[in-house]
Formats: sequence, structure tokens, C-alpha cells
Amino acid sequence: MPDHKDATALTRGELAKATGCNLETIRYYEKTGMMPDPPRTAAGHRIYGQAHVQRLRFILRARELGFAIEEIKDLLGLVDGGTQTCGEVKALTERHLSDVRRKIADLRRIEKVLAATAAQCSGEDVPECPVLEALAS
Repeated sequence: MPDHKDATALTRGELAKATGCNLETIRYYEKTGMMPDPPRTAAGHRIYGQAHVQRLRFILRARELGFAIEEIKDLLGLVDGGTQTCGEVKALTERHLSDVRRKIADLRRIEKVLAATAAQCSGEDVPECPVLEALAS
């Protein structure tokens, strides 16, 4: 087993620092099986290697792109099984893209309603407020 000071042997805290990921998030990913269990030193300390760094960065980037945990698990399952095909990954990505586009359309509708409602508001120190009236109706 590599010495703890080895550049590829990181503690969980060092892994968190190297990837910008919260310690609790790393624990969660380990608990859910998204991150493989790291080897331990003779003293029982977890030691993470470059493969852990790469996998965690993959997960974090997928999260940045809005993939849900289950979608990331599906992607990781394809990678881990060595059975992934570009077609399978593309299909999963296109489903996600469709969801993103639906969310964008919803946000555009919300933006229109909020802009129209805010435009009706005088912003004066008066008790009548079109924004509150719109929310109450």
C-alpha cells in the first residue's frame, strides 16, 4: 500500500480539497456506491488514489451539467461494466437534454409572468401591490 505522503495517496480531506467537493458529499457518494470504497492503511485510514479523484471529478461535472443522481449512477454503471456504447450514453444524454429544455421553457414562462407582474407594480409606499394580488389569486 502506498505511503500516505505519496502524491496519489490522499486522505478524504485532501480528496475534498483536490476536487472542491464537500467531505459530507464524498461520504454520501461512498454510501450510495457511486464512489468505490478506498483501500485502508494498516491503521485503518482511508487512502484515495488518482482513480478516486477522476471518478469524483466525473460525478461533480455530471452534477454541474444537471444530471440527476440516478442518471449519474446509470452512466457509472455503463462505465464500470465496460459495456458502454456511445449510443447508450447519447440516449441518456438526450433524455437529460430534453428535461433541461423543458425546464428552460418553464423558466421562460415564469420570467414572462414575473416581468409582467413586476411591471404593474408602482414600487411606491402604498398598500396595494399587484405582485401580492397576483400571488393571492
